[in-house]
Amino acid sequence: MTIHQTSLRRPSLRHPSLRRRGFLVSGAAVAGGFSLGFSTFGTAHAAEAKELNAWVVVMPDDKVVIRIARSEMGQGTLTGLAQLVAEELECDWKKVTTEYPTPGENLKRGRVWKNFSTGGSRGIRESNQYVREGGAMAREMLIAAAAAQWKVPAVECSAASSVITHKPSGKKLTYGAVAAAAAQIEPPKGVKLKDPKDWKIAGKPVKRLDTLDKVTGKQIYGIDFTMPGMLVATVRACPVIGGKLKSFDAARVEKMPGVKKVVAIDGNAVVVVADTYWNARTALAALPAEWDIGDLGKVSSETIAALLTEGLDAPEAFVGNKVGDAKAAIDGAAKKVEATYSFPYQHHVTMEPMNATARVTADKCEVWCGTQNGEAALAAASEASGLPVAKCDVIKLMLGGGFGRRGRSDYVRQAVLVAKEMPGTPVKLIWSREEDMTHCQYHPITMCKLTGGLDAQGNLVGLRVRISGQSILASLLPGNLVNGMDPATFQGLMASGVEAAYGYNVPNLLIDHAMRNPHITPGFWRGVNVNQNAVYMECFMDELAAAAGQDPLAFRLKLLKPKWAAVLKAAADKAGYGKPLPAGHFHGISQVMGYGSYVAGVAEVSVSPEGALKIHKITAATNPGHVVNPAQIERQVAGSFVYGLSAALYGEITVKDGAVEQTNFDSYNVMRMDEMPRVETVLVPTGDFWGGVGEPTIAVAAPAVLNAIAKATGKRVRNLPLMHHELKKGA
Repeated sequence: MTIHQTSLRRPSLRHPSLRRRGFLVSGAAVAGGFSLGFSTFGTAHAAEAKELNAWVVVMPDDKVVIRIARSEMGQGTLTGLAQLVAEELECDWKKVTTEYPTPGENLKRGRVWKNFSTGGSRGIRESNQYVREGGAMAREMLIAAAAAQWKVPAVECSAASSVITHKPSGKKLTYGAVAAAAAQIEPPKGVKLKDPKDWKIAGKPVKRLDTLDKVTGKQIYGIDFTMPGMLVATVRACPVIGGKLKSFDAARVEKMPGVKKVVAIDGNAVVVVADTYWNARTALAALPAEWDIGDLGKVSSETIAALLTEGLDAPEAFVGNKVGDAKAAIDGAAKKVEATYSFPYQHHVTMEPMNATARVTADKCEVWCGTQNGEAALAAASEASGLPVAKCDVIKLMLGGGFGRRGRSDYVRQAVLVAKEMPGTPVKLIWSREEDMTHCQYHPITMCKLTGGLDAQGNLVGLRVRISGQSILASLLPGNLVNGMDPATFQGLMASGVEAAYGYNVPNLLIDHAMRNPHITPGFWRGVNVNQNAVYMECFMDELAAAAGQDPLAFRLKLLKPKWAAVLKAAADKAGYGKPLPAGHFHGISQVMGYGSYVAGVAEVSVSPEGALKIHKITAATNPGHVVNPAQIERQVAGSFVYGLSAALYGEITVKDGAVEQTNFDSYNVMRMDEMPRVETVLVPTGDFWGGVGEPTIAVAAPAVLNAIAKATGKRVRNLPLMHHELKKGA
């Protein structure tokens, strides 16, 4: 099939000083200087800076440093959280900067910053309350300090744009002028937070705080980080996940240029340490190694598919959602509809491969890296170094892509193990792109068999959904299983719960999971299980609507609960669903709830007589409860569609002889800029909850496009990616 989409073309960024070489050189220089004078909080611990609380530091010149515990990886969390703090602080937004505290400092201070984990679209929705309180407390302390200096009641004073004003006299003081005194005041308790309708900074489309450093090359990512005396290492693990290192011949490469050491780690990998990455990689490629893979070498994509197919009709399964008697309702229905779908392994494909820099001495372990979970990285550093957590710390750097992959800390553990072999010497471990591609934790592979029953009037009377496939929790977090069941498998399909509420009112329903776990490690991939579950449910809803002879939108609206229906209606209205489209263009719709938010999408596509697909536009509506930065939400929606459509068009990891076959972008394609459709976003916040943004919208892209393709071609695609399918009509 030829896949081609028109896109909203954007002007290219061209500037003679912004070439990649300039990025690397300037980045390395900045990183080197940074490491020489490194302190936990950088400028915020300068002598003149005054910490009012864990979140707010004020400088004498009125600059405000806001500390952000969650990680920034392009999603805008850093700016959004800073907006919430600044809103309550009533500071001058133009004078705001941010910095990361470290997980080690967090533990020393009784976890004052609380959760460092950044995933599941939780950054703002789970920390909004306490970060706002941090800003509000600091504001009240500054006002109290000014009032004390003036010898007036604090209630006569107000704050705005980093200035405190005594209303009766008109006297004014800046934040910087009273910060030292404010820092000595006991923090107030029970501060009142502002009503969102009164927001002046939060809720507004302010520019992101991290953009300028990125486009000028000042931003330091883990792979850019450097420090005096640093060596560079690269790793090769057993090509079959779960296999072991049998033997290797270090003598063959030890005298190669720049090589410092050859190290075996974890019983399944070998590492070469050298003066440069190139020398380390060259030696590693020349290093003879033998592997013990046992029976895992017999596993292939075909054997995995057979395992999952068996689970579709297996007698035993974990029940995730049950209402009434689905079997009896379907058996007695006037019409029965059945379909089987599948969803492949998919890679995170972060632009920056896994890396971390570590330095280990007899009584200290330090790690510099990008991570989605600073506290997990700290735990990994402690375990690998053998030192107590109190003697370890992780300095977080900007992530060059996360998408769930950097929620794991395997690369941190490896870096510490290698650095431990060279005490006192900083070692930066960099995974090659090939290592990164073949040793990821992949989006889990699943299949789904759906059966629905319609009565004589076309009403859905029974629905049976059997998922067969992997459990992420069984592999990565077995302690989170509930009596052997993985609740996360049912994301978007559960009867209740903020993470995965099911929006359809079906009188007889059974959704269950036959757990089947091949040896390929599954992981949390942006949107996680909502992605495939939305494809399964929303494409099958279209199939049911067709069987009932009803419009897909009308069919859904009869079944959906109010908030689900409202967001779908908003997307349909904005897209002009039901109105005439250009010749050969067709609409497809989908909706889901995930990560605390309600989302819906309408895709407009065409398929040429030759089978070439164009996705012209996707209209998305989202109700995340509160909107902290509307411009950023629009970018998040568009960015999530890049990710979701890349997966739908091209994303597939296959297995041969037990090993992942794809090794680089030549065999694992991603969407290009000229394939990107135009994206329109509709925000319909109801203001009564806090939902996520980065992950829920990704799930509606693929099913909306698949439903539009079915209308355009008369053929239903039930297995992704689309690159394997012929879309010619009649083919």
